Amino acid sequence: MAVIEVTDLRKSYAGLKVLDGVSFSVEEGEIFGVLGPNGAGKTTAVECVEGLRRPDSGTVRVLGLDPVRDARRLREQIGVQLQQTQLPENLKVWEALDLYASFYAEPRDWRALLEEWGLAEKRNARFGKLSGGQKQRLFIALALVGNPRVAFLDELTTGLDPQARRATWELIKQVRASGVTVVLVSHFMDEVEELCDRVAVLDRGRIVALDTPSGLLEGEHRMRFTLKEGEAPDLTGLPGVTGVSRTGDRVVVTGRGDFATAVTAHLARHQVLVSDLRIDKRTLDDAFAALTGRPFEDH
Repeated sequence: MAVIEVTDLRKSYAGLKVLDGVSFSVEEGEIFGVLGPNGAGKTTAVECVEGLRRPDSGTVRVLGLDPVRDARRLREQIGVQLQQTQLPENLKVWEALDLYASFYAEPRDWRALLEEWGLAEKRNARFGKLSGGQKQRLFIALALVGNPRVAFLDELTTGLDPQARRATWELIKQVRASGVTVVLVSHFMDEVEELCDRVAVLDRGRIVALDTPSGLLEGEHRMRFTLKEGEAPDLTGLPGVTGVSRTGDRVVVTGRGDFATAVTAHLARHQVLVSDLRIDKRTLDDAFAALTGRPFEDH
């Protein structure tokens, strides 16, 4: 069942199109990724869904509600962690949770959230004294204190070190495991690939792909090796092989599916010895470049 339905969403600022006909749906219980480089329109799209911005045109329904017309009712059912979230430096952890809980008619017990998100020992710590990872735990707890059905997490791991990022990924999985649908906004390819069931790829205000991460990764892979002994037999007719190139003793084979197994078996049958064999799998960066004609970082 779709808990979010967005149709032909459009938004411009000073004549500049930020969203240009964006449409997607989010199913109950999934982690849905919104991926794109900075300036692609990710945050604007999600803020329209949350009711924080009014779109120029298009329709948005979240849990059957219009985020603008039914804003008060919707806020009782969603949790939001904004891209730029800050709290007063001297605000204590328990004070922040108690304050946010007061905004809702039927909040969760914030004391239980302290335990659940590993913040019990930091309940009296001031926000300014928390580490980056501890702040992210607090932000997630604040997004969940209203007992939401849908949680929006915007660029949650930006600025964190690799260990803290991995730890935060596990927290996001826990959020979904608790029965909450998650909309995750990110510009990190590895994050989306690790966490998301489906992902909408935005570029210049448009969705250029909407698929599972594995679906986006389907396509040609490369196999490279160096000839040591023997002459390489003709590989072009093997199942899945789409191209073969050779420079000296270095051979590059492109293909789809299980082409690498066919190639290695063919080399073995012809008693051809190779070294430095490597298979380069398609990445989300490759997928973005194929969809847009330029690298992900080129924005």
